[in-house]
Amino acid sequence: QVQLVESGGGLVQAGGSLRLSCAASGRTFSSYAMGWFRQAPGKEREFVAAISSIRTRTYYVDSVKGRFTISRDNAKNTVYLQMNSLKPEDTAVYYCAADTYVAVRTGSPTYWGQGTQVTVSS
Repeated sequence: QVQLVESGGGLVQAGGSLRLSCAASGRTFSSYAMGWFRQAPGKEREFVAAISSIRTRTYYVDSVKGRFTISRDNAKNTVYLQMNSLKPEDTAVYYCAADTYVAVRTGSPTYWGQGTQVTVSS
């Protein structure tokens, strides 16, 4: 089992950058694939990015390709989401999640964090 805690959200102007972090507890962090999801007001939660357990594979939703980068530091039990060139439509609560790579890619991971708010002003 793993507990996830996100941080790094906030208010930023369009075109700006933020880096989200997700700290995981547990000694088996390196065995999990990790992902980021987001949910905007009035919308369903959507997949944003995933990274495999040994960092060889990453996957992004089309809307963030070239702007967002997912990475992980297994020594620190932390996964990151670097968000550049932010747009108002990126405004959402961002969640990190953990499970197998397939489960994360298909939007059905077992473990979720509590979320962190990202607001992009125009």
